[in-house]
Amino acid sequence: MSAEDLDNYETDAELALYREYRDVIKLFTYVVETERRFYLANKVDFNVRSAGQDVYFDVQLTDAWVWDVYRSSRFVKNVRIVTFKDVNVEEVQKTDIDIPDSLT
Repeated sequence: MSAEDLDNYETDAELALYREYRDVIKLFTYVVETERRFYLANKVDFNVRSAGQDVYFDVQLTDAWVWDVYRSSRFVKNVRIVTFKDVNVEEVQKTDIDIPDSLT
């Protein structure tokens, strides 16, 4: 496999992932972003915990979809995220997900 073939494969995989995201976002209520991953979920349980002087986030997602180009199954029943880094949780505004026909 040449370098060009590998680039084309990765580009096609990323485009397929974007198209899947575009199709499934309508099924979810929340967008959750960490430094490592991007998730869609229908339920988010967000807790701030402490360990001595340190504070960390313990986030439970239910009925989730994971943005990961190399994952064979992106739909996940439960996800637990434990991190000392930032976590961003946003409620999806249904009007935000209208994609113009010219982009489909």
